[in-house]
Amino acid sequence: MELIYALIIGIIQGLTEFLPISSTAHMTLLAKLLQSKLIEDPHLWTASMATIQLGTLLSLLIYFRKEVIEIPSDFLKHIFAPSFTNSSRVNSNFRLGLLILFGSVPIFSLGYLFKDFIEGDFTKNNFVIATTLILVAILLFIAEKTGKFKKSLDEINVFDAIIIGFAQSLALIPGVSRSGATITAGLFLNIKRDEAARFSFLLCIPAIFVSGVYEFYTNFKYFSSEDIGFILVASIVSFFSGYLAIAFLLNFLKTKSTLPFIVYRIVLGSIIFALALC
Repeated sequence: MELIYALIIGIIQGLTEFLPISSTAHMTLLAKLLQSKLIEDPHLWTASMATIQLGTLLSLLIYFRKEVIEIPSDFLKHIFAPSFTNSSRVNSNFRLGLLILFGSVPIFSLGYLFKDFIEGDFTKNNFVIATTLILVAILLFIAEKTGKFKKSLDEINVFDAIIIGFAQSLALIPGVSRSGATITAGLFLNIKRDEAARFSFLLCIPAIFVSGVYEFYTNFKYFSSEDIGFILVASIVSFFSGYLAIAFLLNFLKTKSTLPFIVYRIVLGSIIFALALC
């Protein structure tokens, strides 16, 4: 049964990590429904979910392989080889790399400061998850109604990156959703929907990498061989479902709004509230 759980969790993790519907909310609820033994230890569960995210990280690295190679390379060229700064590509990638650095500061700072709180029971509470699902849906709806959708990726500035970075840090609270929060912030900043999603995905690469590696390294000694097998299977499956989710969302947002995700969040949040009250 644990193998079946791993397959299910891998599929759901990959899909919900990049769609603006909260992977943590789905993972927490799914674990309770499936009665996986990992959920019995909240600390071990948090570590497992962070580690499984390395599978979705790989899907990001493969999908954005061109940017993953060029941005760090051109960033260093801009710093250490001034003669290359006349290249428009180098300048563009240096600028984007700088925005990712500035945008990553909030989640690393707040993640470190509130680590114990994030792993506590309060953030696993169904009422918290349901509330944040609905609250972010309302904010996303307002952003859809007020956003101008004019800015491209090349027009995002440092201020925009920091605001989106703070929005990303809100995803430390289950039910918020990393992509949900960052895309919402991007729309409020008048960024095009698909460009807001693209920057959101690039911005989350450092955060997922650091949290996944850190949790796996610090908790490896607590994982049993069965846990390792569970995590490995779920991570592999999440890679494939994550890749499909990235491709789908970027293509979807080129011509359509986030309304289906808004409705989904409200319906799911309402269901969770009802279950919690029963």
